[in-house]
Amino acid sequence: MKKVFILALSALFCAVTLSAQNQDLPDNDWAQFNRYSKANSEVTVKPLAVLVGDSITDGWLRQDPEFFKANNLAGRGISGQVTSHMLVRFRRDVIDLHPKYVVILAGINDIARNNGYISLENTFANIVSMCELAKANKIKPVLCTLVPSGYIRWRPAIKDTKEQVAALNKMIKDYAKAHRYKVVDYATVLADEKGETRSDLSGDSVHPNMDGYKLMEEALLKVIK
Repeated sequence: MKKVFILALSALFCAVTLSAQNQDLPDNDWAQFNRYSKANSEVTVKPLAVLVGDSITDGWLRQDPEFFKANNLAGRGISGQVTSHMLVRFRRDVIDLHPKYVVILAGINDIARNNGYISLENTFANIVSMCELAKANKIKPVLCTLVPSGYIRWRPAIKDTKEQVAALNKMIKDYAKAHRYKVVDYATVLADEKGETRSDLSGDSVHPNMDGYKLMEEALLKVIK
């Protein structure tokens, strides 16, 4: 009887210790819901479009905020994010803002394995899921082809960046055609004769500079206006 009591007391002590340890763990806002929570709460007019994406969209808003303001666009890009992050925060950062369009530019960080390996098929499936969520909430998806990157500066071990980008872009365009979704073809707008990002439009083949963004703005407005 004494042995049973000691075992029970030990189990209780372990449970209390584990609970205390869990309370001490730092919060991990994995999908970064907090990044735009304040901005989302301050939206009073339905945006024409929400642009969801990674550092390309994030940097776009920082470099040319007047473009977003003048055209009633909400930028919801977060640097480093993969499509899984965007899918998780899609309700808060897109659906709850009730835009007419959602403009989805995503996938290069999946190819870069920023969050570990993911196949192109599963990356594409995340994009499809975002489209289906948008459609279910009466938001029109606008799909974007990826910037035609020839290499990934922070992941030099990946030698077939250009081929993976082209393959994912084909999936996106085929899907858009089948479902009659609009496409903004950044790959064509920014490409050089080798099918990679023009060197005068980007410093690292992935992130556009201001000249690159201006071409992207022109292409985007042709589609959503």
